[in-house]
Amino acid sequence: MKGARERVELESEIEVAGQDFRGAFGADVTRVEGREKVTGTARYAFEFPVPEAVYAWPVPSPFVKGRLTLIDPEAALATNGVLTVLWHTNAMRLQSQENPELYLLQEPTIAYRGQFVALVVADTLEAARHAADLVVVEADTRPHDVVLTDRHPGLYRPVKVNPTYQTDTAVGDFDGALATASIRVDETYHTPAEHNNPMEPHASIAWWEGDRLTVYDSTQYPTAVATSLAGLFGIEPDAVRVIAQHIGGGFGSKGGHPRPNVVLAAMAARHVGHPVKVALTRQHQFVNVGYRTPTIQRMRLGADAGGRLVAIGHDAISQSSELMEFAEQTAVITRWMYAGPHRRTTHRLVRLDVPSPAWMRAPGETPGSFALESAIDELAVAGGWDPVELRIRNDAEFEPEDGLRYSSRGLVACLREGAHRFGWAGRDPRPASNRQGDWLLGTGMAASTLPARAMPSTAIARAEPDGYFHVLINAVDIGTGARTALWQVAARELDVGLERVRISIGDSAIGPAMGAGGSLGTASWGWAVVKACRALCDRLRLEGGKVPEGGIEVRVDTANDVKGLQPYARYSFGAQFCQVRVDIDTGEIRVDRLLGVFAAGRIVNPLTARSQLIGAMTMGISMALFEEGAMDSRYGAYVNRDLATYHVAACADVRDVEAYLIEEEDTHLNPLGIKGLGELGIVGAAAAVANAVYHATGVRVRSLPIRLDDLLDRLDRVPPPPGPPPTGYGPPPAYGPDEQVPAGPGYPDGPDPTGYGPPEAGPAGPGPAERISTEPGPAGPGEGESKG
Repeated sequence: MKGARERVELESEIEVAGQDFRGAFGADVTRVEGREKVTGTARYAFEFPVPEAVYAWPVPSPFVKGRLTLIDPEAALATNGVLTVLWHTNAMRLQSQENPELYLLQEPTIAYRGQFVALVVADTLEAARHAADLVVVEADTRPHDVVLTDRHPGLYRPVKVNPTYQTDTAVGDFDGALATASIRVDETYHTPAEHNNPMEPHASIAWWEGDRLTVYDSTQYPTAVATSLAGLFGIEPDAVRVIAQHIGGGFGSKGGHPRPNVVLAAMAARHVGHPVKVALTRQHQFVNVGYRTPTIQRMRLGADAGGRLVAIGHDAISQSSELMEFAEQTAVITRWMYAGPHRRTTHRLVRLDVPSPAWMRAPGETPGSFALESAIDELAVAGGWDPVELRIRNDAEFEPEDGLRYSSRGLVACLREGAHRFGWAGRDPRPASNRQGDWLLGTGMAASTLPARAMPSTAIARAEPDGYFHVLINAVDIGTGARTALWQVAARELDVGLERVRISIGDSAIGPAMGAGGSLGTASWGWAVVKACRALCDRLRLEGGKVPEGGIEVRVDTANDVKGLQPYARYSFGAQFCQVRVDIDTGEIRVDRLLGVFAAGRIVNPLTARSQLIGAMTMGISMALFEEGAMDSRYGAYVNRDLATYHVAACADVRDVEAYLIEEEDTHLNPLGIKGLGELGIVGAAAAVANAVYHATGVRVRSLPIRLDDLLDRLDRVPPPPGPPPTGYGPPPAYGPDEQVPAGPGYPDGPDPTGYGPPEAGPAGPGPAERISTEPGPAGPGEGESKG
């Protein structure tokens, strides 16, 4: 393996060419690595050619709970090509127990079914897999508990919820305000366990050179992996190098901390003295890498006669494993979404004999928004208010609980623009009022939001004597287009064409940086790239523009910059509108249209931004209609552990998804005014679908996914709507002192609650992901667009 680290250095650089223009920032630039990906030359973690590599295959526990009494490797060791079998009696001792899920092969305790209890190493993948089936595992088993309920005796109040939010909050007199509210909603909502399932399963290659460890890993966060591995193996952090060149998706399952694959690969490599490859299977994705916890959520809302919220309560229950505590921040979204003087949020947790849950795209906000946005829709129905207007009426100028001023808040702009583009003004508000043949048609909507944050990162910028530049940052592109966006940022700051910039990412040797998670990536990395490029330009000016033979290099980090941010409430916002049809005989649901408008700061690359939003919205459709980890309590396992039985939305399920971006200037974020949007599109999407199903059928479903049997026995009782549509939704809208909504043709003899007019009015609007100006101007589609 001599010279391996030098070879890796060459592989970590990507040459770029062919897109020669300086107006790259804010332009639809295609992915810099696109050719490599579509031709199959882009290497993922498991694909790097490493000499003398062998293969390892984990052995899962067939028991849910208990203590191992026997691991018999005899038959496995007799298999041709098998090098060793590791388990808790012969595996190397790990030095850190900070994350019990990574304290692998150390103890005989079994915490859940499928937990890895042994590891087979062989000279071929086939031999390792076959031998793993031959390892005999016996245990002294104990009764298990795997079912989450709202009356579980083990429910408790965690110290904090992910990542560091307060567990409970209270403002004002919630109980008193709810009791005296004119209109009240008190309902419970359920979301199931959901599994991330990125296209590329978790995979790693690890090898040692003395006490130095190098790994290729399919991870969203190389810095965190390097730090954790150093602690586990008792070595210095700079002795670990983690390389993550191309990642085939993650959705949170590869973020935050390492997963078992990379720890097992490093353990086995140390034991056999060879590089070791470990790749988890699709079935492992449902057990060993985290998942979204199921939730039980009680929403209580109270409003006055004018539709102003006076009481907002959100109580969330979720599960974690007996190994470790992970408390999803489910109710946190309710703390900032809408104004209201009296409010309360709580989180309760129960530890079960299940795998440890972790992050899945927009953890907290995604399940929390289903409950919150469904309850807001129920409040609108109960009060006779338009759902769009109700949200506008309860917009907040300051963060309701902390009192901080918003750095920017584009929710109302998104609601208005989305309503106009969708044609909301023509909607008959009565449920089950639109039938076409065997289909019931309905529309619904929900709002979206996500924190807009940044974390410290390190970046390097080099000027080469040949006139080219090289920018390095330990960022990760999990399919989002981050590599391309950072390339654009660098070219802008250096004031050169894209063809003169080379970008290197995904290597912990570059220096610590934020991972790809929490929609923090581009904001964090872009800040560091800006700072590095500006520092390099300053150095070049000092040198009179001349670059010496060895080049000029600067290294920066943004720790002090991020620490110096002024206190503002920083969030992205959006609004999603959905049209569904439901077969009155079978209960089949089809999502015909999902339209979203989002305010997410300045957009570096509208092409890739739109792709992220559409992907997230599609994931929301999937959440609403299909995804559910089915737990068999007898065996303590999620039984649908493949993509045949765990259905995700496919092309046939997604007919028309549109994403638009509002122009938004926010000077309180970072030098580029960037907000995260990778997760924004999934927040609220499931609620928009569920609200549309209610409007189509009159059946309110409060548990996901919405199944045929939720509707079938109730559809035959859906009566045709009596008489003509109503003449408006309650009192005229009164958002803002100078805004009196004019009458609109979509509501005969009454006001148009959106103020936008019918959908056909005006010229055609911009295409998906074109930026929309929010400057005041005449209402109508397409007006005020920014083409730059």
